[in-house]
Amino acid sequence: MNKTILRMLTLAAFLTFSIGAHAQQRVWQNDVKDAETWQQLSKPERDAEFSKFVLDVKTGKMYFFDAHVFNLHIDFGLEVLLKQTRSYENIKSFNRNYSTQKPQFILGYLTHYPKLDLWTFSFWEGDTITARDVTRTYKALNNTFFIPKLTYRPDSFMQEKMAKNLRGIKVITNDKIYANLPFQAFQTGSATGKLRIIPAGTALDKLDFASTDIVLLQEAYPDINPVAGIITTQFSTPLAHVNLRASAWGIPNASDKTAAQRYAALNGQIVHYEVTEQNLNLRAATDAERLAFEQQAVETRSVTLPQANLTDTRLQSLSTIKARDVLIYGTKTANLGEIASAKQSLVNVPTGFGVPFYYYAEHIRQNHLQANIDAVLDDARFTADAAWRREQLEALRKAITDAPINADHFAAIEKQWQSQLGGKGVFVRSSTNAEDLKGFNGAGLYDTVPNVATRSALDAAIKKVWASVWNERAVTERQFAGINQRAVYPAVMIQTGVNATAAGVLLTTDIWGHNPNTYTINAKWGLGIRVVEGTKIPEQILYDSANHGTRIISRSSETTMLVFDPKNGVKEVPTSKGDTILTEARAKRLGDAVEQIIPLFSQEQALDIEWVLEGETIWIVQARPYVTKTPRLLK
Repeated sequence: MNKTILRMLTLAAFLTFSIGAHAQQRVWQNDVKDAETWQQLSKPERDAEFSKFVLDVKTGKMYFFDAHVFNLHIDFGLEVLLKQTRSYENIKSFNRNYSTQKPQFILGYLTHYPKLDLWTFSFWEGDTITARDVTRTYKALNNTFFIPKLTYRPDSFMQEKMAKNLRGIKVITNDKIYANLPFQAFQTGSATGKLRIIPAGTALDKLDFASTDIVLLQEAYPDINPVAGIITTQFSTPLAHVNLRASAWGIPNASDKTAAQRYAALNGQIVHYEVTEQNLNLRAATDAERLAFEQQAVETRSVTLPQANLTDTRLQSLSTIKARDVLIYGTKTANLGEIASAKQSLVNVPTGFGVPFYYYAEHIRQNHLQANIDAVLDDARFTADAAWRREQLEALRKAITDAPINADHFAAIEKQWQSQLGGKGVFVRSSTNAEDLKGFNGAGLYDTVPNVATRSALDAAIKKVWASVWNERAVTERQFAGINQRAVYPAVMIQTGVNATAAGVLLTTDIWGHNPNTYTINAKWGLGIRVVEGTKIPEQILYDSANHGTRIISRSSETTMLVFDPKNGVKEVPTSKGDTILTEARAKRLGDAVEQIIPLFSQEQALDIEWVLEGETIWIVQARPYVTKTPRLLK
């Protein structure tokens, strides 16, 4: 028997059973008269609960259907209303209801945000619905839904523009909803640890945590060292470094605007912390939880670094570097080289070259700096005294940057810069053997120096990138993961600078709702240095690669952006708020480029791709696996 017919017969049997059992309301209703009916039809999702409806434009009838039973409008429309098979022609015909001229149906969503006491109606982001049909839907809902005068929530740039023509209908955008939510779960899970509430205004360099701490932060910080759990009172993007850290460490992490006041009495105590999609729970630990906490032991070191090739001296162009060259040039350079060498038609990669591990190893050897490294690592205070370790690592970095680069080595690098890149301003980027590993992501631990435009600045930038392998956060994170510090080597990628009008990060997964074929994109005006700092909310977009629809999560809250300084480095300039960074056309071009990149890498993990926008040209500047969970290592 045809599978589609069998499915329809099965559904018909279910409907008959439902009617016989007096449960027809669990399938669909022409109206929703009370909260009880809403609860039967709606489905919870993070901070909201939602259901769907169909308005027949020919008869004026409303159909509210059960979101548990029918995943898509087409499921209900074809199988219940039209009683048609899922043939190509029938699907194509039904999907015309998403166009400007609706042949038969208006297809919509109802969403309730309990924490905001907000009820909204909306339409799929690819629906080119008109203001006239939104108004028609609003009137029909007023006559059939128990909550009067619902708020319209546009889900795309086109719908936001159209909403300006609505009269007598309240409108709220996704970014307003996002900003007003009192709670946001970034990483679910539970942990027991010592609660430390960090006073508002505490400087980044004053933060010092044990890996068993559960920290409550009242400022947005670009990064922190490993902890057992995170609570923030200021919202940021899920792609901010602190939130990526929590995801990599596998620890509970949430934002709650009232947490500092509500949990002040628990400060300094051993607590149990749990985050679900809907809320967080923080309480004093039970005797059993406290005992288990005190008995936790350090796990066996489990992350082994690939052994760096310290003999290869070639300064290779990105277009000739492949992923297999990771042992020579580090992960960042090797991954980008794999993309550049593939020469995909829709993918632009700024020209550049790799400086292998060999140059750093020789810098350390010729300047007799290994003794400095050994002195820090061999001292018992390295693991026992965080303040001492911070001070010694600062001195070690200074020793590396103060020491001269071998004259012949720098001459070779300078020659490559002039001959291949025309001596243009470049980005000098880290590329180590201690990142993008199974069990250790390492994102954002090492330095990048933008717009290096002079010979002296290039010399300083290379040494700064080398020295950044001994950044305090990098060392602490590697220690947390059980990595042998002596096995860590930095290479350098020198790449033509793109004076970006905007930049961002794309994940080839939906970190908000786990929708298939959907990418999560963050964007900010100017250079991409601030995209992952998390101190301001960026523009956040969900892009459906199957239908090219874009859904707005938030608009950028930045009032300034970073651009190239004509002399050297970068400067900060004002930017106007409210302008759209990722228009639908730009999102599609970015999505098309990413579609060509994905096959170059393993399909086991989502990709984390950094991109920049120069005018209307999109450049790809990094690709790596999306954060992998680091084993919990407790002191």
